[in-house]
Amino acid sequence: MDPVRRNGSSPLADRVRAEFGTVDALFVNAGINGFAPFESTSESLFDQLLAVNAKGPYFTVQKLAPLMSDGSGVVLTTSVANVLGLPTLSAYAATKAAVRSMTRSLARELLPRKIRVNAVSPGPIDSGILAKSMPAEAAEQTRAQMAADNPMLRMGTPAEVAKAVVFLAFDATYTTGAELTVDGGGSQL
Repeated sequence: MDPVRRNGSSPLADRVRAEFGTVDALFVNAGINGFAPFESTSESLFDQLLAVNAKGPYFTVQKLAPLMSDGSGVVLTTSVANVLGLPTLSAYAATKAAVRSMTRSLARELLPRKIRVNAVSPGPIDSGILAKSMPAEAAEQTRAQMAADNPMLRMGTPAEVAKAVVFLAFDATYTTGAELTVDGGGSQL
């Protein structure tokens, strides 16, 4: 996450301005998960999820938008969890739903500059995040269950998400405020 300094400046925006001058596309892929039952979700976990998953993207876009070229694209990362009602992910889902709402609002606010703002909504992606957030055996069991529950009987890959991001950032020139789901049909079928 790019912390915003007390004077309102941003180390990331300062570096981008110095090295590149402008931004043609911005992909904000912030996210940590927080598997925890509702009853045992701590306030500190909720605050951490909110800070990384929602506050971080909001202020990243805010600080980099002045550097964006007119007609450029922003892509934020949500999750299918924001629409599915998954157990043990209520706090995580709430933060990703916030990003979904943020996508729509920022799309309206940046429209005068013809900056498109969209979201990519990944489903189960084999990105390694499970191994970082739980014991190895639990991660493998969760991964196997996610693949078995998916209509395509597998998890997606980071490369498949990247293709959707590139489409939204560059090719989807008549699309703004949208959320493109990349989940093997899991949220639709």
